[in-house]
Amino acid sequence: MSHSICRFLSFLSIRDSYFGMRGLSNHQLSCCVNTLLQTFSATWELGEILDKWEGAAVREESRNIPLQLKRVLSAMKSDTSRPAPHRAFLHSLDLNRIRLGTQHDADEVFLSILNLLQHQMDDKHLALEIQNLYKISVETCVQCLDCSSVQTLNTYLLSLPLHVKEDHDSLEGCMTSFFEHQELRGINCCFCAKCEKKTPSKKGVKLLSLPRILSVHLKRFRNSNGYTQKLDCRITFHETIDISETVKEAFSSDFNQNDCKYTLHAVVVHSGYAAFGHYTAYVRHRENQCWYYADDSHVHQASWEEVQSSYGGNHSRGTAYMLMYRRGSKEEVQQPQLSG
Repeated sequence: MSHSICRFLSFLSIRDSYFGMRGLSNHQLSCCVNTLLQTFSATWELGEILDKWEGAAVREESRNIPLQLKRVLSAMKSDTSRPAPHRAFLHSLDLNRIRLGTQHDADEVFLSILNLLQHQMDDKHLALEIQNLYKISVETCVQCLDCSSVQTLNTYLLSLPLHVKEDHDSLEGCMTSFFEHQELRGINCCFCAKCEKKTPSKKGVKLLSLPRILSVHLKRFRNSNGYTQKLDCRITFHETIDISETVKEAFSSDFNQNDCKYTLHAVVVHSGYAAFGHYTAYVRHRENQCWYYADDSHVHQASWEEVQSSYGGNHSRGTAYMLMYRRGSKEEVQQPQLSG
C-alpha cells in the first residue's frame, strides 16, 4: 500500500474519531435513557444552557438531575473511543423514581427529565430557558353545540403528541389530524357554564408559538381490551418541514413568528413489542452534519436512507417513535466545521 494511501486512511480514522459520537453502555435496561441522552447531546442548545449554570447551591448531588445531566453531556463531547460514563445519571434518575431495570416509555421519560430540570435548578431564569427551548404554546377552544358559547384555555406542551393511523400515514397527515376540530359527544361531553350541564361540543387547538426545538411524539402504542399493542405502520417524514405550509389552519390570530421551517436532528427508534422492546437513535452531528446511529455503546455513521428505514411497515426492525426538529433550514442550522 502506497504511503499516500496510508496517510489518507489515517486522516479518515482521525476525522471519524474527532467527529464521531460517543456511545453509552447498557446498564440495567438503560437503552431508553441512553437514546434520550443521545438526542439531548445532539440538542447542543440544552448543553449550552446547562454550562451557564453553576449549581453551587446543590446539596444532594446524587439526586440532582440538572447537575448529573450537565456532567454526562460534557463527558459525551470528549474521548469518543470509549462509552461515556453515565451511571451517576442513571442512579440519579432511579432516586427520582425513574427506576433502573424497568422498561420505560421514551416520551414519558423525556417529559419527566424536563420536569425535573425545572424543579431542581436553583437558577429559575436558566430553568425557564430550557422550558422555552421546547415550549409549544397552544390555544384550546371548546364550543358548546347547544348554545354556541366558547371556552378558551391557553396552555403549553413540551412534546407534540400525534395520533397514528393504523394504515400508511405521514408526519404531515398526523399533524393535520391533530389540529382538526373534533366533536365531543356521549361520555366525552364537556361541561358548559352557560347551559350549566355537560353538552356536546366541538374542540379545536391553535398554535400560539413554536419553540426552537420541536419534539414530536408518534403515539404508536394503543390500548385495546386491556392490552397495549404497538402499531408498526409506515409513517413517513422529511429532513425539513415548514409548519406554516403543513398545517395552514393551525395558527391562532395571535401567532406572530415568521420562521416556521424546521430541520430534523434526532430520531428515537423503538424496535420490538409494547411489553418488551429496545430503543436506539439516529442523531445528526453538530460539526460534520452527518447522521449517526447509536445503539447503546455501538455507534456508527449512517445515511439518510438508513434513517428513512425507521418509517415502519413491512415488519421493519425499528420504527420512529419520537422526532426532534430544530427551527431553521438545513443551511441555517449547520455549524461551521473546526479547522486545525
